Amino acid sequence: MTTLREKKSAKGFFLFCSLTLDEVLRIRSNRHVSSMVILRQILFTGYEALPLISFLALAIGGLVILQGTNLLAEFGQGIWVHIVLVTVVVNELSGILTALVVVARSGTAISTELGNMRVRREIDLIESFGISPIGYLVLSRIIGVVVAMVILVLYFNFVAILGGWLFSRLFNHLEFQAFMSDFLSVLKLSHVLSSLLKSIAFGIIVSTLSTYHGMSVGHASTEVPQRTIRAVVSSIFVVILADMLITWLFWVFR
Repeated sequence: MTTLREKKSAKGFFLFCSLTLDEVLRIRSNRHVSSMVILRQILFTGYEALPLISFLALAIGGLVILQGTNLLAEFGQGIWVHIVLVTVVVNELSGILTALVVVARSGTAISTELGNMRVRREIDLIESFGISPIGYLVLSRIIGVVVAMVILVLYFNFVAILGGWLFSRLFNHLEFQAFMSDFLSVLKLSHVLSSLLKSIAFGIIVSTLSTYHGMSVGHASTEVPQRTIRAVVSSIFVVILADMLITWLFWVFR
């Protein structure tokens, strides 16, 4: 029974992805994609998450500099602090932590909202008007989450670097120009591309899985929290796998 259910679930997911991809391929002429839904999703996922992202980025950037300076200064290798900042924060933590915030806030909200719409038969009503639920409800949210995710990761990196300098200034009296000179000497194009690619991939993963589980709710309200939990767990799992894969690919082809 479990195996059969898993097969049906996998088949439904691939069908959902194919329908979404079909909407993407004709996005220029797709009248069902709502710019208002995209804008609201960007505001909710991106703008409203800025205070939490700011706090995390400042803390992470500052702590990396503080701990790295204390550990590496004894060996006379202060430049390694900036290498750690680029490798750990820009390459890894900025994308992972931002994705976890987006999963916790937007992923749960999207899955719950779409699940409740399915229970109340609002999606059936939208479809009866000739409007594609995939284009209007799904693709619009995917675009919004991906755009917001890219902006949040870039913002996380900027604030983390600023936090690193503030801690360097506070404890080591390091000037901003000297700090940025060392940082930019370490930063490479591959680091920027890796961070950008991860933000896009994580945005697609979180939004696709969240909308899929929300749309997969039946007509029982008890399914909504169950699907939301599945959306969160699967999003975190796949995001970590994608992060490992992208990091490995950049390491192989560097």
